[in-house]
Amino acid sequence: MDVRVAHCLLLWAVLFLATPRAALGVVGKESKTGKQQDGCINLIPCKDNGAICIQPCSPSFHGETSFVCEDRKWQMFTDACASLDVQSLFQRISERDLLPSSGGHVSVPGGHLPFVREGKPVHGRPGDGAKYFGADDYGNSNCQADFSCIIPDILSSPAIPGNIADIVELLKKISLLLSENVNRRKMQSYSRIANHILNSSIISNWAFVKDRNASSILLDSVNLFAGKLLLRNGSESVQEHFISIKGYSIHKNTSGKSFDFSMEFNNTGDITGHVVVPEEELLKLPKTSKAISIALPTLGAIIETNRLDPVFVNGMVLSVSLPEELQHVLLIFEKVNKLENVKSQCVGWHSTERRWDNRPCKMKSDNISSVVCICKHHRRTFKSFSILMSPTMLRNAVLDYITRVGLGLSIFSLVLCLIIETVVWHHVTKTEITYMRHFCLVNIATSLLIADVLFIFAAIVHNTALNYQLCVAATFFLHFFYLAMFFWMLTLGLLILYGLLLIFFKITRSVFIATAFSIGYGCPLVISILTVAITEPKNGYLRSGACWLNWHETKALLAFVVPALGIIVVNVVVVVVVVVKTGRSSVGEGCKSQDLSNMIRISKNVVLLTPLLGLTWGFGLATIVDSRSLAFHVTFALLNAFQGFFILLFGTLLDRKTREALRMNCISSKRKCSLSKVKFGVWVFFLP
Repeated sequence: MDVRVAHCLLLWAVLFLATPRAALGVVGKESKTGKQQDGCINLIPCKDNGAICIQPCSPSFHGETSFVCEDRKWQMFTDACASLDVQSLFQRISERDLLPSSGGHVSVPGGHLPFVREGKPVHGRPGDGAKYFGADDYGNSNCQADFSCIIPDILSSPAIPGNIADIVELLKKISLLLSENVNRRKMQSYSRIANHILNSSIISNWAFVKDRNASSILLDSVNLFAGKLLLRNGSESVQEHFISIKGYSIHKNTSGKSFDFSMEFNNTGDITGHVVVPEEELLKLPKTSKAISIALPTLGAIIETNRLDPVFVNGMVLSVSLPEELQHVLLIFEKVNKLENVKSQCVGWHSTERRWDNRPCKMKSDNISSVVCICKHHRRTFKSFSILMSPTMLRNAVLDYITRVGLGLSIFSLVLCLIIETVVWHHVTKTEITYMRHFCLVNIATSLLIADVLFIFAAIVHNTALNYQLCVAATFFLHFFYLAMFFWMLTLGLLILYGLLLIFFKITRSVFIATAFSIGYGCPLVISILTVAITEPKNGYLRSGACWLNWHETKALLAFVVPALGIIVVNVVVVVVVVVKTGRSSVGEGCKSQDLSNMIRISKNVVLLTPLLGLTWGFGLATIVDSRSLAFHVTFALLNAFQGFFILLFGTLLDRKTREALRMNCISSKRKCSLSKVKFGVWVFFLP
């Protein structure tokens, strides 16, 4: 089912934060931190504000703690010391996910997997808690069904910043890779793990989590996993102290559906929240669908603490996954602080840009105790073409329209370009230099054509299937073919330099082909493989909200941006050389009337070479410098979404030899057609 997710939070403008209780395990943590702080004092004098001191953790922990110098004192900045082994925990549940829960065999692709005999240990790693494949392990602690075998290890661990970060990473991995057949027991285990780090008593520990986006990643992970929840008998409910998930089957004959939550916020008492789907919205449903709502009473304060965001929370965070047909939903929040001078605001969470956004939600009513918000679900839109270079993905109707029209015209133009090149190939490749030029042009067009098709495929994969492995594959090939386009443009630029500067140096066709393929496809392949190999094990290959390279966590996008901009710089030098050579060719002619024609010739060369050498992609630098500027995104999309059309126009149709070859081919075709008609007439005439 295609669903969209909305997160809404009630904000207020008066400072109010509940005083948290002491963090779990605080005595051991404080003593550990004190020793590390003493280590900084003894190692580096705190003189310059902003100076960083990094200290290793105590022997029972792994990671490191960093301190920053403020007012001549070392203050803790981030604490990555952890006692959990996320890789080991995830390996246990992912490996056991292949094993059945009762006697017999379990079906796997290609056959059946037999049971391991009772009493056989699992790997025997330290920290595995002496888990065995046996009756005890498959009774109440069946990891295949509910991940419960790792819960004791997690709940017994102190909720210190390093463990919080590791648990967020574990939940993210589970959401991405183990979210098939999410039954009630799996959802309960997942909620218990999340509840451990959502506890109101450890909110202050989030301030020292190294990844400032950890709270946002947690929200995305919970939504992704809960959205796959299977509903028994039309409804499901999972409740913990600091997270609650409810799901209902809804259809057009259902009266207005409401999700009601009453949850603990802190030691001052409970707060309530309500999600109401109006009856007029339900009438839009063509078939029975699923609605999931999640209440997170402490997440707003956690996001504020983790991201150091100057936004103050006055209610719970409500997240809703609804069918695409539904446009509006009502969210009712009880205020934590019920003072008359508190100004409220309804906002939604922008999961791509990881910030609060006031556009999705509007306030309907506001009183001392509660606020009613109306939130609009925007339909999924096509990913803007500017996402390829920009760290930020803007959602705009103009960008969507440019991308759709541009890619459609570009794909059609590139197919036509390749057809024309096939028809005229023998006529335009008679010399070595023209062969090399058209060889580069065909590979540029082929790479861009495949990349544009993959761009559309990647958008469809993310918007409908939400298949992680398929999204990774689409991103890998998308990265490879766009890079291949740039490296073939680099090859074409070097070929132009070769024709201008190395007149007396001849290169054979076989050497050129080998060199061109090494540059055009070899370099992109190496870069693409290295990128996915380095970032994917850390789940940092994909960005949130699209099948494309990550920016916020691992900066994987640089593996595309840096080579592309580097090639653009080289090709700009090529264009400059062409301009200089063109200008010098007319020097000494002694006639001022030649100046105008010389300028026209130079301008023509620049216009012809700009799309063929990818210079328009240089505008992508503007979307990196100012990633929120709509003007930069529109300019980039206009210039580059239509690049296939520009290649057809400037690389094929405006080439004199190509036009002559097409004309000769048409004349030859007409003669053949006329001759066949004559032969057919004679044949008919002599029939007995």
